[in-house]
Amino acid sequence: MAFLRRRSGTPAGPDFDILAMDPGDWPGDFGAVLLSDPEDGSCHGVLLRYDLMGGRGPSMIIGNLRAGSAAREPEDGVPLEVHQMLAVVGSEEPIEVLDSEDFPVMLDDGLLIVKKYKLSEGRLACVQFGRSDDVLVTVVTWDRPVSEDLYKLLKPLPADMFQV
Repeated sequence: MAFLRRRSGTPAGPDFDILAMDPGDWPGDFGAVLLSDPEDGSCHGVLLRYDLMGGRGPSMIIGNLRAGSAAREPEDGVPLEVHQMLAVVGSEEPIEVLDSEDFPVMLDDGLLIVKKYKLSEGRLACVQFGRSDDVLVTVVTWDRPVSEDLYKLLKPLPADMFQV
């Protein structure tokens, strides 16, 4: 996958559920990349990219980063997935987090606390939430808001989709 280069190592696949939209429900192209530890090759995360058909460009990146992944704590405070989206659209403009706020989202009978980022690039929307298994999920969209309906569409994908 060209949008993110894997460092060294060959990850065997994630040992955690990947929360995403089912690629079969997406009307365009879908791609995935594993983030591996450069020393032992273990999977530290999975980034999923959803593109629209007809060359209309990227629409969404969903990241799933396990506990202990260095990608969860970027030096500049901007989520990795935001940088990946900017690389995909060819933007080299500097980006920064202007503000963030936590807000509640009701999912069935459960409450999800979502962190919404306000970024210096107004065409980006970015939200994050932590799961009970300590996987951090980040959703970044380009030129589209992240609506509460999206959270209802997210579900675990089969682990065998991500085996090398």
